[in-house]
Amino acid sequence: MLRTTTHLRALTPQDLPELHRLLDLDPLVNLFVRNRVDATKLQARWLGGQVWGYFEDGALVSACHAGANVVPVEATPAALEMFAEQILADNIRPSSIVGPRDTVLPFWKLLEPRWGPARSPRLAQPFMVLDRDSRIPPDPRVRPVLIDEFEAVYPACVAMFTEEVGVDPEATSRAGYRARVAQLISQGWSFAIIEDGEVIFKTEVGAATPQACQLQGVYVHPDLRGQGIAGPAIAGVVHLVRQTIAPIVTLYVNDHNTVARRAYERVGFEHTTTFASILL
Repeated sequence: MLRTTTHLRALTPQDLPELHRLLDLDPLVNLFVRNRVDATKLQARWLGGQVWGYFEDGALVSACHAGANVVPVEATPAALEMFAEQILADNIRPSSIVGPRDTVLPFWKLLEPRWGPARSPRLAQPFMVLDRDSRIPPDPRVRPVLIDEFEAVYPACVAMFTEEVGVDPEATSRAGYRARVAQLISQGWSFAIIEDGEVIFKTEVGAATPQACQLQGVYVHPDLRGQGIAGPAIAGVVHLVRQTIAPIVTLYVNDHNTVARRAYERVGFEHTTTFASILL
């Protein structure tokens, strides 16, 4: 019986056609990595890490984005073992491991003995999809944020990140976080309701491809929560992003956040698979 020959290596721009084929096996779930690949063309100076490929008999079977976020792509059990060995050998310490739950949990099982307990394991995160405008009326106040509104929106971004991730982004890289918020505004990927200089609601598109985009950082001002603002506001964002960015809108949410899940369901998002995130 012939043995399968396997190997792992960093992918290069010459691997783009085969990597695209792999990512297109599930373009919604693999959206983050496809966005990074499209933006950088696998040029190391822009990627801020590597994308590894796991090959069987010369064919690309699985991949893994290895940077600040570790994100496996179509990863088989054998590929996960090799990715884990490479991460440990290269002494990579990401801020998170993110992806489909059935992949992330066995991946973390391989890494946890060396890295110790996770700071915040999110073991069940419904991945939700909407491919049409919402069935509820959109809030007409939702609009793209203007770059001269950066200083108004930035504190809400910091508050949301701190609340959701449990880390103050200004404590780790203030300049880097400010640059990222400004980049999203400049791209037309930041949306908000702003009244009298106060951010009532905001969210961003964190990643996009021609097929789909992913919302992140949904925030309602603490004094206004529980007043039904989120649903119509998100419906407004969905309408705008489907016109200007991509026809399918995705997001993922912590399973225990029942208030947010109900809001997304009212808008029309459907739970299609389950993610997990290991925050380190």
